Amino acid sequence: VKQEGLRFVEQELQNITVSDLHGQEGQFHYNISQVKVTDLQLALSDLHFQPQQHLAFNINNASISLRFRRQLLYWFFYDIGSINASADGVHIHTVLQLAKDQAGRLKISNMSCDASIARMHAGFSGTLRKVYEFLSTFIITGMRYLLSQQICPSLEHASLVLLNSLLDTVPVRSYVDEHIGIDYSLLQDPAVSTDTLDLDFKGMFFPRVREAQELEHHAVEPVIKETERMVYVAFSEYFFDSAMQAYFQAGVLTIQLQGEKVPKDLEVLLRATFFGTIFMLSPTVDAPLQLLLQVSAPPRCTIKPSGTSVSVSAFLNISMVPPGHPAVQLSSMVLETKLSAKVFLQGKALRMQLDLRRFRIYSKQSALESLALFSLQAPLKTLLQLTIMPIINERTKNGVQIPLPEGIDFTKEVVTNHAGFLTVGADLHFSKGLREVIDKYRTVPTVPTPTSTWPAEPSLGPHQL
Repeated sequence: VKQEGLRFVEQELQNITVSDLHGQEGQFHYNISQVKVTDLQLALSDLHFQPQQHLAFNINNASISLRFRRQLLYWFFYDIGSINASADGVHIHTVLQLAKDQAGRLKISNMSCDASIARMHAGFSGTLRKVYEFLSTFIITGMRYLLSQQICPSLEHASLVLLNSLLDTVPVRSYVDEHIGIDYSLLQDPAVSTDTLDLDFKGMFFPRVREAQELEHHAVEPVIKETERMVYVAFSEYFFDSAMQAYFQAGVLTIQLQGEKVPKDLEVLLRATFFGTIFMLSPTVDAPLQLLLQVSAPPRCTIKPSGTSVSVSAFLNISMVPPGHPAVQLSSMVLETKLSAKVFLQGKALRMQLDLRRFRIYSKQSALESLALFSLQAPLKTLLQLTIMPIINERTKNGVQIPLPEGIDFTKEVVTNHAGFLTVGADLHFSKGLREVIDKYRTVPTVPTPTSTWPAEPSLGPHQL
């Protein structure tokens, strides 16, 4: 961040615009225009956290090389050319105040800046070099003042406008798919210590049919102690529970298999199990079977140091669907499953791969029917593993984006489980420069290039800067 920030500051200072300098000393009239920054040396720079909400950026003993266009009129003598100058001992002290805005997005809310130039030199050449050396005190003093006055406004615009436009690329509230969305808004202003920047995100999913819904928070508050990576993102059980509750309330945790979609071996076993009931339905014995799997309550996530699991309770209704007749329910059973969850980071997306670990079924009607269903335990588990689990993992394969600005990616990711939460640690990599992302998302107004006007007759007014 320090290296990329320094590169960004260099780019901003190179674009400094300095007003024209013109004046009069006796019969000498001078005009300095078209000031351009030709080189920057910002070797001594420092970026550090400053409690409680600040980011400090210091540049010491820098140098700025400039090139001017000169015009001089002395009686009937007229001279035009260029001047090379350098500003040395440039000191810039900038402090950015970080806060959350009304939308819950991290923003630079305020900035203080102090800039000074210790020395400035100019090299003159041409037929009137001696005259310029005589006027150098006026010219250099004026240019030093004008240049120092432009540094802070340039950096203020870069921070409050340009860098904030970069922070606008961080997703705060967005849709995950056609069913649910996620709220990543900040709950409070960032907390800054001498070596960390802590951001407390909401991290709650919501069904798109009820976007204003709030889920009560009962999870353990994550505590991050790792320091091996640049950044750590902690996810509590609340994060995953809100996702599953949002899907449940969206009504999509239901899977129906009918006819040819029911595996043949399982269909034969089900017809054998419910043969007596089917026979009583004659002459519709050959009617297709229907399996309706419906989650009965929002699944719950449990995170332990040993791993992550998801507990699911569902109803499985087995019916026959005679053509042209209402469905006839053969059995309704309760399924209780525990799924193991592998959480990993791919790009900026947090993804979860689920696998069936434990499974049991029992009847809602009687213990006797539960005993009769024992033979279905193994084939139904196979059905879940081979048919249902791929459908679930297909729905969750895209994962959810972690809120990072565009152009910044994770590298060297590592996921660690704790009691009640997990952390994703990673280093940061700038795949795009700050300037590239900023230019992509802002419209630069067309401003005509200022031109210097040289008066036909020199003004005889007082000296002016």
